[in-house]
Amino acid sequence: MVLVKEFRVILPMTLEEYQVGQLYSVAKTSNLETHDDAGVEILKNEPFENEEMGKGQYTHKIYHLGSRLPGWARALAPASALMLVEEAWNAYPYCKTVLTSPFMEDKFKFIIETRHCADRGDSENVHNLPEKELKKREVEIIDITTPAAEKDYKEDEDPSKFHSEKTGRGPLEKGWIEDADPVMCAYKLVTVEFKWWGLQSRVESFMMSMETNIFLKFHKQVFCWLDEWHGMSMEAVREYEDELRDQLNKKIEDVKSKSGDGDKKGKEKGEKDK
Repeated sequence: MVLVKEFRVILPMTLEEYQVGQLYSVAKTSNLETHDDAGVEILKNEPFENEEMGKGQYTHKIYHLGSRLPGWARALAPASALMLVEEAWNAYPYCKTVLTSPFMEDKFKFIIETRHCADRGDSENVHNLPEKELKKREVEIIDITTPAAEKDYKEDEDPSKFHSEKTGRGPLEKGWIEDADPVMCAYKLVTVEFKWWGLQSRVESFMMSMETNIFLKFHKQVFCWLDEWHGMSMEAVREYEDELRDQLNKKIEDVKSKSGDGDKKGKEKGEKDK
């Protein structure tokens, strides 16, 4: 069974503002979450042009899962199972992201198609799905003022407490969606397929619930970092991405180097013990 769900993330900003804020926040979170043996390696970030999507920015990344997986899983899994490969085509206001697993090959499919609209999340079929797919599609509205899980809560990333000095927006109060001006919605159509007998339904449902948390946390950050990125040009954001990409890849190289040293020491110890 293939799960299809549409997440509608509503934000108090214009489409033009979100384009900058989203890019800035992706770069910043990638840097913040890359440490120890887990993080993001950026292989490509370059312009693209094709007949299907027109012009935009293409990115190719590797997510090193490392210690984010349980210890027993890391011990049993081959190296190819400890990473995910992401390809993304950003032809804003349409974007497509495809995640694959070298270990799972064609048994794993995770696709996010996003369309951004200047509305309050009330458009019923922005992805132009045929009637058959519409019937099995689930819809979830994500309100960024929804409380975060206790382990993820940060007061400076709480839209109900944040006030933007640059724009005067916030704190966001109950019912803010009906009154927000400006306002926009990111319609994220997520398709998940995990072909593993006995685990398929459980893993697919888990991944959908995980996406709810990821979308909620990330968009809280986009809004609460408003004063950091508001007013930046696209050129400035690209420069910021390049700067952080170099930092990210250095972190990843350090991790690989330490991992290699650890493997070498382990082998040497094994030889001595014989």
